[in-house]
Amino acid sequence: MARDTSPQCKQCRREGDKLYLKGERCITDRCAMERRSYPPGEHGRGRRRRDSEYLLQLRQKQRARRYYGLMERQFRNYYKKASMQQGVTGDNLLRLLEMRLDNVVYRLGFGASRRQARQIVRHGHMQVNGRRVNIPSYQVSPDEIIIASVGKEGVKDMIEEATELTSMVPPWLQADVDNLTGKVLRLPEREDIDTPVEEQLIVELYSK
Repeated sequence: MARDTSPQCKQCRREGDKLYLKGERCITDRCAMERRSYPPGEHGRGRRRRDSEYLLQLRQKQRARRYYGLMERQFRNYYKKASMQQGVTGDNLLRLLEMRLDNVVYRLGFGASRRQARQIVRHGHMQVNGRRVNIPSYQVSPDEIIIASVGKEGVKDMIEEATELTSMVPPWLQADVDNLTGKVLRLPEREDIDTPVEEQLIVELYSK
């Protein structure tokens, strides 16, 4: 399975914003954006340029793709699916990305980052409605119950440490931290999604 192995801190610096890709490190002074907020590369510090319309659209697409930890082909497939659904394509896109199992695990606070949440899912530590699911891209549905099945003590400790970093669970989810369970209450609306992207620019990019 293809995955992005590039340095995560450089991804945040390239997008000029914290994407919270490294969990606890991102909320400390060790965060690269706190020390070097300019883009990576030889000319990152002093480069000034006038961003074209295409570049603005591309940066928003790259930011969303990196935020959710997806490869280009995966992201494009999500856009195609969103464009075939009724409603606003940009909202549909973000909703599909939010309903991925690895993202839901992260939003519930069972993972310190989306990458850690994806690893937890892949290793078979999550159940959906009592059935083990190890596919991070699994699309959860309203009323489904997510349970952390922690057979190893180290995994339980890791998930419990992640819950301590979670300040708030979005209103479309319900989390029971003590029992490490969660429930999908409904589909998220756009105002429920705090993804730092302008989805309309992504739609304009792919519509060309």
